[in-house]
Amino acid sequence: MNIAQFVISIPLFMLLAFGIGFILNMLAKTTWLPILLYLGVVAYLFFFKTQGRFALVDWVILFAGLAGCVLSGIVIKTLRLRGFRMF
Repeated sequence: MNIAQFVISIPLFMLLAFGIGFILNMLAKTTWLPILLYLGVVAYLFFFKTQGRFALVDWVILFAGLAGCVLSGIVIKTLRLRGFRMF
């Protein structure tokens, strides 16, 4: 992987996971569902698609996505505590 692709994909995965997680949190009204789904998808890819052969770059990018999912849960929880209703 090119270094430019690596640098761009880290915030891209974080933003993508945050956006999808935020929408799932609003619709499903659960705070941590996106994290469980994300970990399930990563586990499926790790065990069944790549047979456990992730490179360090893959782990860094996937960790950035996980950070986006966690951040979406924290933001939704904070918004609910401050009185905002999501649907």
